[in-house]
Parts: sequence; C-alpha cells; structure tokens
Amino acid sequence: MSSTVYLNGQYVPYAEAKIPVEDRAFLFADGIYEVVRVYGGRPFDLEPHLARLCRSARELRLPEPDVEGLTGVTHELIRRNGLDEGTVYFQVTRGVHAPRAHAFPTEAVEPTVLVLTHPLSAAALADGERRRQEGVTAITVPEQRWARCDIKSVSLLPNILAKQQAAEQGAYEALFVRDGFVIEGSASNVFAVIDGAIVTYPACNYILNGITRQRVLRDARALGYTVLEQGIPLAALARCQELFVTSTTSEVTPVIAVDGKPIGDGKVGPVVRALQKAYRAAVEA
Repeated sequence: MSSTVYLNGQYVPYAEAKIPVEDRAFLFADGIYEVVRVYGGRPFDLEPHLARLCRSARELRLPEPDVEGLTGVTHELIRRNGLDEGTVYFQVTRGVHAPRAHAFPTEAVEPTVLVLTHPLSAAALADGERRRQEGVTAITVPEQRWARCDIKSVSLLPNILAKQQAAEQGAYEALFVRDGFVIEGSASNVFAVIDGAIVTYPACNYILNGITRQRVLRDARALGYTVLEQGIPLAALARCQELFVTSTTSEVTPVIAVDGKPIGDGKVGPVVRALQKAYRAAVEA
C-alpha cells in the first residue's frame, strides 16, 4: 500500500487520507477511475489513460480533470513512494453533497480527486508471469451490465459478481455473453484467433475500449495479422485456434479453456506469443 496519497490537491499519509461519508461515489458510485501500470519506476501509457479519464468525465458531466497536473502527481507519487513495479490508481467523483439526492447538486461542488499507488510483490509478479506463460481458464456468464460500459465508472457490481463466480469455479476470468456473442471479460477485453484472423468485439458502448486493447490492435496490424473488429460468436469458441484477454494488469494473457472445454489444442499459441513479445518490447523501450 502506498505510504503517501494525493487527495484534493494535497499529498497526505495514507492513514490520514479521509473522504467524507456523503461523497457521491460512496453513496451512488458517482465517479470514474483509471489504473496505470508502472514498470521500473515508469508509468506505462499514462497519456492515453488520462485521456480516457477525461472522456469518462465528459460522459458523466463531471469537471474535466487536469491532465498536466495529474501527470505531475503521478511522477511525484512514484518518487515519494519509491514505486518500482506496481500501479497508480486515479479516482474522480462528483464530490460531497448533503442531503443525499439522486439528481446532480444544483450548486457548485468540488470533485473529489484521489491518486494512490500500489506496489506489486515479487509473488504477484511471478503469478502474473506464470499465467502469461501457461495460460488461464475462463467461464462464460450472461451480460447483465448497463449499456454504457465504455465509461470507466466505479460502479462495478456486475463485474465483481462475475469475477467472483469465476473464482469460485477455479477460473481466472468471466467472459460476458450478449446476444450470443462473447464481448469482453469482467476486467479485460477478449480476443479470438479464428481461421488465422484476430477477432475482437468492436469498440462501442457495450465494452470498455481498453488501453491495452488499443495497443494490441496496433501491434497485431503492424505484425501483419488480419484484424476483425466484430462479434465473437459463442459457438465459434469450439473452433478458435487461440483465445486471450488483455488489460493493464493482465497484459496479454492466453486463455486455454472456457467452461471446461479446451481452446484449440489447449496450449498457448504463436499469435499470443508474438503479441506478448511486442508488448514487452514497448514496455522496455
């Protein structure tokens, strides 16, 4: 856990950081967030993450965050906390307003802005690398979320329930199915390799357009793969050569079985390996 956090313009010790009980994120999940991976003390893809934070703010009619200021805060927290490998978490809420009411406050309210860091232990790093090398399993679940998944909102209860269901079944991820198509994971985007082409659900209001997703799409095209942004039919999983999920913390993680049935030959395939190599090259650049 970070020893220093940034809260509403101040750097404060973690134990002293306090948010009022009537903050609208606490009462209504009225807020947005981002998570940035830090490698070797350097934030990775910070600029697109903060750009997406601003987009989410606009969609929820929140004051647009100060990107330049948050960039400086990110580097300062990494320095103060001596963060080498870990994450930076950003959260912006509509702020504090009483009495509790669903509609936006009619008077000006300052947003709550929180930034904190989390180190990744050697064990956590090793577990992540093992998953990327050996592959993981997943389950499918019906889509039960709202129709604005493109907004990175702190309202994540359906995702939490899906992820918990996966954990209880010994799986790493839960894949949402909407109208017969696999669209994304509870905390990741999903890609399939079908007949040599890389297929992933198109960026729209039903999925979060992941920053890692966008990078992987660029890498795949640069490597010469055919990329199709279209639905992955649930029935097509039986003929996938490969399946993988992407996210800031998962990077590019192969899925070797879904609902107890193997994907392809049940082993990590060459497309995933090529994309993992490209991702690692970007991290180390």
